[in-house]
Amino acid sequence: METPEFLQTLETEGRWLAAAAEEAGTDAKVPTCPEWQVRDLLRHTGAVHRWAAAHVAERATAPRPLVEPTDLDGAELVAWYRDSHRHLVGTLAAAAPDVECFTFLPAPSPLAFWARRQAHETAVHRVDAESARGGDPTAVTPRFATDGIDELLRGFHARPKSRVRTPEPRVLRVRTQDTGAVWTVRLSPEPPVTTRDASGEAECELSGPAEQLYLALWNRAPLPGATGDQALATLWREASAV
Repeated sequence: METPEFLQTLETEGRWLAAAAEEAGTDAKVPTCPEWQVRDLLRHTGAVHRWAAAHVAERATAPRPLVEPTDLDGAELVAWYRDSHRHLVGTLAAAAPDVECFTFLPAPSPLAFWARRQAHETAVHRVDAESARGGDPTAVTPRFATDGIDELLRGFHARPKSRVRTPEPRVLRVRTQDTGAVWTVRLSPEPPVTTRDASGEAECELSGPAEQLYLALWNRAPLPGATGDQALATLWREASAV
């Protein structure tokens, strides 16, 4: 996916998130994040939007602090979130393609990184807001979901922070049934190493439609049925929170 596609998705997902949060109310529990109420979701996601925009707008090469508001609630908080989202979309849309600033995952450029990261950040938290409202979540496209799986496996879980580790080398495979994407995740006492292929034998495979896998791997939906060693699927569920 290209940066303009991510920006369009970010714009749409943020509007859906705000609408679902407004409908649910800021007191509502968030089933997909049991420790949160909608107010926590809006404070966090709005703060991340402003944090991301600041890096791009200020061309900051070192990470800025993330500051969540504690004094906003109700309609005022929903309005603040909408303003945060508009500010982020506007900042990214106006940024020079060659802007240099802080990032924390590999990407073709800082602008490409922030557009992609914020699109997926917002989509996942939109699912959270819709879970608080009730009803089925709005679908994400298989193309976008596949990209999100790739960012999670080859980006987030390649970092030293990943807790998905095994005492001995193990191999987990992830396969989307609708887009034909395959990842091989090699586990060990070190951070996982993931390649976009089906090389070698896997001891466990998770397969399903891209959207189902996207939400499941981000711990927003049950994992699809695993074939092979169920312990690796359990390990993902227990240790993969980002």
